[in-house]
Amino acid sequence: MTHKIDHFAVGTSSLAAGVAALEPTLGVTVPDGSKHTLMSTHNCVMQAGNESFFELIAIDPDAPDPGRARWFTLDFPDTQNKIAERPRALCWVVSTDKLDELVASSPVPLGEIVTFVRGERSWRLTVPKDGHLPEGGLLPAFIEWSPGPHPSTAQQELGVTLKQVRLSHPDPDGLQAKLAALGVAHLAEVTEGEAGLSFVLDTPKGEVTLD
Repeated sequence: MTHKIDHFAVGTSSLAAGVAALEPTLGVTVPDGSKHTLMSTHNCVMQAGNESFFELIAIDPDAPDPGRARWFTLDFPDTQNKIAERPRALCWVVSTDKLDELVASSPVPLGEIVTFVRGERSWRLTVPKDGHLPEGGLLPAFIEWSPGPHPSTAQQELGVTLKQVRLSHPDPDGLQAKLAALGVAHLAEVTEGEAGLSFVLDTPKGEVTLD
């Protein structure tokens, strides 16, 4: 299997609030993205280097109830309380060319595989039915794109690059073993501590960590 970081999601209470909060930190204004009809969310996106992208995501206030739990724990009261304070790192997403095989062999439940369509492109993503994130977001979601250029190639390049995904956990060896079983141990740094996810970015403002 071929695995690489596809994108990473930062949650916010509203896109306007998130863009305003991140602008002085990153030194850029994250451009408007698109809507996710199936999840009743919307985003702002930009390139993050190595055919990956930065996603700022929020519940779309103009969309109807999706009739299911939204992804990335956006319906969870704890997440809503945290993103009301400031934008928060929620999830990292890894691309694979063998999604069905990976989900079937995973040592932890990754959720159902949901298909999304936008225009001529489609993608399949692991989404737990209740909206939770495996290991609280320390394990990635997995995505498989339909053939074609990576979507980041059509996004703006504003000088923000993902330098590292950092994970902390009270049992780092146990977490490392799960990452290794999924074939993604090489994509993140794991340290001992309170469970947490953060993204280290190179930006026009210098090195920035979003947690």
